[in-house]
Amino acid sequence: MGIFDRMQELGHEQLIFCYDRTSRLKALIAIHDTTLGPALGGCRMWPYLKEEDAWQDALRLSRGMTYKSAASGCDYGGGKSVIWADPATDKSEELFRALGLYVEALNGRFITGTDVGTKSPDFVWAMAETDHVVAVPEEYGGSGDTSIITAFGVWKGIKASVKEAFGSDSLRGRTVAIQGAGKVGSHLAKYLADDGAELVVCDVNPANVAELTKTVRARAVKPEEIFDVQCDVFSPNALGGAINDQTIPRLKAKVVAGAANNQLAEPRHGTVLWEKGIVYAPDYIINAGGIIQAADELEGFNRDRAYRKTAGIYDALSQIYAISREKKIPSAEAADVMVQEKLRQRGQLKTMYLPR
Repeated sequence: MGIFDRMQELGHEQLIFCYDRTSRLKALIAIHDTTLGPALGGCRMWPYLKEEDAWQDALRLSRGMTYKSAASGCDYGGGKSVIWADPATDKSEELFRALGLYVEALNGRFITGTDVGTKSPDFVWAMAETDHVVAVPEEYGGSGDTSIITAFGVWKGIKASVKEAFGSDSLRGRTVAIQGAGKVGSHLAKYLADDGAELVVCDVNPANVAELTKTVRARAVKPEEIFDVQCDVFSPNALGGAINDQTIPRLKAKVVAGAANNQLAEPRHGTVLWEKGIVYAPDYIINAGGIIQAADELEGFNRDRAYRKTAGIYDALSQIYAISREKKIPSAEAADVMVQEKLRQRGQLKTMYLPR
């Protein structure tokens, strides 16, 4: 499928290719839908195998941000930027300054911040060229790392999902298999451990697991073994597509709930989980803590308010599960229906003429 066909399929407004010879920046900015407001979404830095993987990721992730914003009550649209490079070796001041220039050229149509492969200090460099960045360190006037509040929201979402599956939201004695012990996964593990959960963890980077197991009690397994772990909750916190035709038959969990974006390799996999009686927390609902913090920062950051809004993920998922039961549809479909109706209503509202 070509780029324009894919954009039409997903409903995108814009896809911008960015190249800077001096810094060797290769980046894309995808703007999905600005019905609710300017596009807001993080910047992912990843060594994609080929350029198609980069633009496909940008399109999928930006669409998810539209849904995430709408579902979490943020008056922002969906966007995403991706840098095609290795975060371990290719970061530089020039690279992020160049990204900042491209963001600035959009004149506020797109606002970005951290994602997989990027951290808050990276955007201090970008701030030299644009005001349209969020989640920079607090000493620079930002709200800081969004991974902590994202993990907090995922913890709340896991509790709501466990209640749906087992009748009680207590995690004491429940086993959670955590795929990915990076920025969000490591914080999530601490929330879960403090709540009495038994943990099994993995990560493609053994150092992440070694660091995590210094602070929480967890059993480590190899990344290829995590899908076979006997557990109550399988929590994907790495890259997308973890839930697919090959992995679903291997799952031993009654709940799938984690921070990763695009967890379902294809939308139909949400239906497969539902048919197997597995409770699935739609990813853009449960992992919305980061965008809630970023949106709050744009309004004048108040940490207590941001965490209070993020705690509402518990109620949002409970509502989606209720719709799923009532309408006898998968939870992923119930979430999409709720968001699409909100976008439709707001889109109609924008057609009203208001005198200036």
